Amino acid sequence: MEKHSDVLIIGGGVIGLACAYYLAKAGQKVRLLEQDQIGAGASYGNCGLIFSSHLIPLCAPGAIRHEIQRWLQGCSPLYIEPAPDMNRFRWLLNFARKCNHTHLNHAIKAREQILTHSRTLYAKLFQEEQIECDWEERGVLMIFKTRSAMQKYGKNNALLKPYGQHAVSVSADELYRLEPALRRGLYGAWYHKTDGHLRPDKLLLAWKRVLTAQGIIVEENSRLKYLITADRQIRGARTAGGNYTAGAYVLATGAWTPQLTRQLNLDLPVQPGKGYSLTMPRPETCPQMPCYFYERSVVATPWKSGFRLGGTMEFSGLNSNIVARRIQNLISAAAEYLKAPLGNPVMEEWVGMRPMVYDDLPIIDRAPNHPNLVVATGHGMSGISMATSTGKLVAEMVSGHKPHIDPTAFGIRRFKG
Repeated sequence: MEKHSDVLIIGGGVIGLACAYYLAKAGQKVRLLEQDQIGAGASYGNCGLIFSSHLIPLCAPGAIRHEIQRWLQGCSPLYIEPAPDMNRFRWLLNFARKCNHTHLNHAIKAREQILTHSRTLYAKLFQEEQIECDWEERGVLMIFKTRSAMQKYGKNNALLKPYGQHAVSVSADELYRLEPALRRGLYGAWYHKTDGHLRPDKLLLAWKRVLTAQGIIVEENSRLKYLITADRQIRGARTAGGNYTAGAYVLATGAWTPQLTRQLNLDLPVQPGKGYSLTMPRPETCPQMPCYFYERSVVATPWKSGFRLGGTMEFSGLNSNIVARRIQNLISAAAEYLKAPLGNPVMEEWVGMRPMVYDDLPIIDRAPNHPNLVVATGHGMSGISMATSTGKLVAEMVSGHKPHIDPTAFGIRRFKG
C-alpha cells in the first residue's frame, strides 16, 4: 500500500515537477518517478528564458528557405544526421507541411494561451513559495547584425502586436547604451520587455524541496521498465525498484516519450532535438539581460550566479554525445556579438534532448485508449516557459476541473488527420 498514490507522475523534469505541484494543490496524493536525478534532463541546461513573447512557431512560412540560406552561409545551428530513420523523415516532411499561414495563425493563438498563463502562474509561484532561482524581469534583446534580418523579424513582430507581446525597435546607438557588453558594428535589436529569465537548475532543485515539504514523494533513480495495463486502463508502473500503482498516471518523459508509448499502441511524433550549452562565471564585461543573437540562433543568459551560452538543434537520435564543433559554434557565435563571450573557467559543457513536435505545439491530453493516463510532452524549446500552465492543465484534467485554457490545440487526435 505504501507504493500506491492517487496520481503517479513519470518524469522529473520541469513539466513533471509542475504537474506534481498543481496536482498536490488540487488535493491529490502524488508520487513522482525520475529515471535519474531531478534536474538531470533537458530542463537542466537550457538558457532559462521565460519567453512569453515567443509566439511564432518554428514551422513558420519561409523557415525551410531561411535555414537553407544559413546552411549555405555556414552559420546554421541545425544538423540532421544522414541516417535511414523513417520516423525522423516523416517528422521532417510533416514539419515542412506545417510551414504555412493557416498553421501559423493557429499556433500563435495556442502558444499565446499557454505562454501568457504560464507567465502569470510563475509570478504567483514565486510570490507564494520559497524558490530562489535568480529570477529577473529584464526582458530579452533580439540582436541583429544586418538590416535585412532585423526587418524580416519586424514582420513577425507585427503578428505579436494584437497579443501585447511585440518588441520595440532599438537602434545601434541605443543598443550600446542599453547593453554595453555588445561589440560595435551591430545593426540594432528588437527589445521584448515582457519576458523574464531564471536559472533552471536552481529552479528544479528549489521546486523539488517545495514538493517534498508538501508531502509529495519523489523517487529518484527509478527508471520505468514498462506500464502494466488491463481493460484499457493503466494498472501500474514496473521499475527496477518494484511496482507502483495509482488511480491516475501522468507521462512527462520528454524526448523519451515515444519509447514508452509504443507499448500502448500510441504513436506520438516526438523527435529528440539535441541542444548544447556552456556554463561559466560571469565574464568581466557581462550582459545585463538575456541576448538572443538572431543570425546564429544562440542565447546568452546572465544570472547573478553565473553565465550561460546555449543553442543549436541537432537531430541525431537519443544520445548524450558532445560534438566539439557544436560547442565551438556557440563560442564563435557569441564572439561575433559580445566583447567578452566567455567567463573563466568554463565549468560545464552540456547536451540535452528537447522533445520536438513538428507543429511546435505541446501534447497535453489523455491517452485515447487508456483514459487514466495523461501525456504531457513535446514542449520543444519552450518547456521552462510553458511548464506552469501545463502543470495546471494536467491537474485540471486529472481532477475533472474546468481547464483554465482551451486544451484542444494540444490534443493527441490532431495527429490522426
